[in-house]
Amino acid sequence: MTAITLTSLTKRYGTITAVDDVDLTLPDGEITALLGPSGCGKTTTLKLIGGLLTPTAGTVAFDGIDQRDVRAEHRGAVMVFQDHLLFPYLSVGDNVAFGLRMRGVGARQRRRQAEEMLARVGLPDTADRHPDELSGGQRQRVALARALVVEPRVLLLDEPLASLDPHLRDGMRELILDIQREEQVTTVVVTHDQEEAAVLADRVAIMFDGRIAQVGTARELHDRPADAEVARFLGSPNLLPGVRSGRIVETAAGALEVPHGTAQDGPVLVTIRPEAIVVAPASGPNILAGRVRDARDLGARVQVTVAVGDTQLTLVTRPDALRALLPGSDVRIRLPADALWAMPAPDPAAELAFRQDVVEGVAPVDAGTRTQGAADADR
Repeated sequence: MTAITLTSLTKRYGTITAVDDVDLTLPDGEITALLGPSGCGKTTTLKLIGGLLTPTAGTVAFDGIDQRDVRAEHRGAVMVFQDHLLFPYLSVGDNVAFGLRMRGVGARQRRRQAEEMLARVGLPDTADRHPDELSGGQRQRVALARALVVEPRVLLLDEPLASLDPHLRDGMRELILDIQREEQVTTVVVTHDQEEAAVLADRVAIMFDGRIAQVGTARELHDRPADAEVARFLGSPNLLPGVRSGRIVETAAGALEVPHGTAQDGPVLVTIRPEAIVVAPASGPNILAGRVRDARDLGARVQVTVAVGDTQLTLVTRPDALRALLPGSDVRIRLPADALWAMPAPDPAAELAFRQDVVEGVAPVDAGTRTQGAADADR
């Protein structure tokens, strides 16, 4: 197992900074996801870890040893790309055994290890076939087998499921998790898919504009976002501007008890996940009276928009509650104090745009909107 430490890691392309002074520790034996929009620097960070790129500044250390002068092929880090990158003229078995061949392993042993690894990824008896005879999901399994057969210290996965059909992704997720648990290999996954990050990773590092915005478990990030940008990226529809004084925040929806958060007294943003809002509470603090504006049956759950004065809140509840939540009907809701989280309000320069996006109901600025140069650098 290998612990990875990134210290002041920076990568520039001319005037474009793709990775900007990143400090991050990736514990040994865990899966860490780098999550963010296109062009945020996550793939560049992955390549810096693997030695495929040289940092402009800062260091990558494996178990405390600086990898600056260690060539990519000697780091013990292997990378699985989204596009498989299999050799079309080699058999499946030879593709898997390629790394062993480069290490001087004999032909018979290469063949045996390749067949064993193919069986582990659910592809027995395919060693003599060629990549063009396999499906996309099978080719991705071959790419994973090729990476694992050399027993790497670090496994780097770049959007490993992005090219797969939805019905194949669950199987690949379980395969990656099963093998990682068995091997305990330190793994870094790059993804823009929040569900994928939540399912695969022990910890998630969110990146914007080449910087780490927040690190934590998927649940911590959803329930305790560091700021409005993180909350919006993670799809939180409930962001209430207000003014905090101790445990009380005055908002347009009313006064709320908010005991938790990173914000001090003064202007704040309060957020709550839709599934945490309670419909028709019997009693308790933070009860608000509102009117149903919209109710959508999503099958396993119902998504409801409630107008509380000039503020709209989105909640998720059980399908059997749909009959009582018709548009235009009055409803009482409770925002549990422990589920509320207060964040610092945006800086004054961003306040006008933020209020247009969130308070006035205009579609939020796309968290994926970045400079073209940074996007190009991250490809």
